[in-house]
Amino acid sequence: MARGLADIGAEGVLLAGAGRAILMQIADPAVGHGVAEHSNFAEQPLDRLRATMTYVYAVVYGTEEQLAAVRRAVNRAHAPVRRAADDSTKGYNAFDAQSQLWVVATLYDTAVTVYEKVHGTLDDDTADRIYREYAQIGTALQLPPEVWPEDRSAFARYWQESLGKLEPDAAALRVARELLYPVSGPLLLRLSMPLARLLTAGLLPEQLREGFGLPWNAWHRRGFDGTMRLLAMAYPKLPEKVRHWPKNYYLGQLGPAGNRTGPARGGQQHSDA
Repeated sequence: MARGLADIGAEGVLLAGAGRAILMQIADPAVGHGVAEHSNFAEQPLDRLRATMTYVYAVVYGTEEQLAAVRRAVNRAHAPVRRAADDSTKGYNAFDAQSQLWVVATLYDTAVTVYEKVHGTLDDDTADRIYREYAQIGTALQLPPEVWPEDRSAFARYWQESLGKLEPDAAALRVARELLYPVSGPLLLRLSMPLARLLTAGLLPEQLREGFGLPWNAWHRRGFDGTMRLLAMAYPKLPEKVRHWPKNYYLGQLGPAGNRTGPARGGQQHSDA
């Protein structure tokens, strides 16, 4: 049986792509302006990551009660994120289906990109199943099922068309600066940022790496390639308890696990959440 999202989604190494996903999201002004005006990376750099990962893990692994709780929290957070178009912005709305599609698309593409760099290329059956199941990260909120591209080929066309329209503006550049060069937050976070910046730059498409002004030369390329080779050699050998720690931690913050009946499971049951 082909593996599914529940078989790969708990891998903590996927968090290596967090910076990439966020920068790709905010490069779309419909998302970026909302983030810039309603998030505070400068003072709370981990808040968006925590909220996003708690939601994703709840969709894939949580109980119905956990999913309902986190869905309510996300919707409350999204409710004020709206603005009508004016001279300075085309407007935005966190409940907009196309904006939600783009956010889920960046999470999906980033997860697959990082997973394949560490674990190798997914076979077609597994890749197809993961793609189908990833739609539920969006449809658990307001994304209509029919908006998610029909298959991986349709997604590839949507992805390339979307990339061609992206160009980080001043708001996106400010958020990226606050995210990648934090002046507050835990010391360990700030010490880890050189590595986070290297991974983010290496994983981004070239046009966005340049658009965000991220340093990149032969030395950076060698450092990135070496880091990914090291991860590919060492990470799969780690105990599952270590590899799945982020998922277990974030779900633990939601309360008792209970029975797993969430929408994206559809396959192997996991007993460690």
